[in-house]
Amino acid sequence: MLPIFLVTLPFFALVAAGYLAARIRILPLESIPGLNAYVLYFALPCMLYRFGANTPIGQLLDGSVALVWGICAFVVVAAVVAFSRNGRIGWNDASFGALVAAFPNTGFMGVPLLTALLGAQVAGPVILTIMFDMVVTTSLCVALSRLDNSGSQGAIQAVRNGLLGVLRNPMPWAILLGAWASWASFHLPGPVERTVAMLGDSASPAALFTIGAVLARSAMLTSQARGKAPLADVLPVVLVKLVAHPLLVCAVALGLRAVGLPLSGSAIVVLVLVAALPSASNVSMLAERFGADNGRVARIILWTTVAAFFTFPWVVEQTARLR
Repeated sequence: MLPIFLVTLPFFALVAAGYLAARIRILPLESIPGLNAYVLYFALPCMLYRFGANTPIGQLLDGSVALVWGICAFVVVAAVVAFSRNGRIGWNDASFGALVAAFPNTGFMGVPLLTALLGAQVAGPVILTIMFDMVVTTSLCVALSRLDNSGSQGAIQAVRNGLLGVLRNPMPWAILLGAWASWASFHLPGPVERTVAMLGDSASPAALFTIGAVLARSAMLTSQARGKAPLADVLPVVLVKLVAHPLLVCAVALGLRAVGLPLSGSAIVVLVLVAALPSASNVSMLAERFGADNGRVARIILWTTVAAFFTFPWVVEQTARLR
């Protein structure tokens, strides 16, 4: 396992550096949205475009991968909403707890980390999971979050607003443009290609540092506003994200392959490793926007990120036999 730790350590170290920089105010909290905007609107889209453009179109349209990931996402969302709702937690908080359990930090952490571990061939399955979670999983959870007061009409409107948010997000457009470039064998002009390459190369360190800064900011602001969420409202979701989710993906993928679904061993490995990633940091911003308990969401993201430093290398080692 030591060789795996040596690969993953720099990635988590960058997250820790960002967290520490924000926590001790070397990085002003007011500057974090600007740092996040650079990653979201410039660096990550360029990296995803390059991955899409350099990946065979068949891998980007793999229905088997989408089916496995979709089934597991729906199961996780349904299960977490079902066991989370109680006297303290209504539809809004339960739904964003479900989203933080089902939505891994694939864009900011997963793409660079899995590429370093397995090579560029991971791009196809990883891109499919990003698209599914941004469009389907997020829209579903946002719709469920509106059931507290608004009923079905509010849920429908929430889905519309969520889809509009996806349209304003540059990451899906970068993926689609990359897929088109792959299909059309299109190549950017030399100077443009080099510019895109430079921005894409900056995505990994900038995104990882930003994860840490965002987590520190969320923890600091929400603890001042609402206090810490009870352990009983946090720990079960952490266990679902880091234990139940990857186990479920592995079981569903192997089960469907046994009954004839065309799914390669390498694709199963990538899906399990994506599921084993910590929770997506952008869920904290969504929870804040929709008035959910962002303190609880931020703690889940922080705990899954810290715990994944130990659990993720173990999952990498265990999945080696699936290849």
